[in-house]
Amino acid sequence: MARKGTGSAKRYGSRYGRRLRERVQKVEQEQRKLHVCPYCKYEKVKRLAIGIWQCKNCSIKFTSKAYTVAKAPVIKIQEEAE
Repeated sequence: MARKGTGSAKRYGSRYGRRLRERVQKVEQEQRKLHVCPYCKYEKVKRLAIGIWQCKNCSIKFTSKAYTVAKAPVIKIQEEAE
């Protein structure tokens, strides 16, 4: 049987082993928590699909890691050579 503290991984019952169920639980907790938008710094970013995120405040869609939002992307503007 699944342990009491396995959270969302309880659906697997006693299958797949304790460590794998704990890893699944850890990833799913990270994925479902509220993340901070790298553009407006508002804490309400939701995952739409693998690597696609949307901020509820500024309605911007952006890509990031599969299960977490990475730090703000560094955008470098190259100056034209004269």
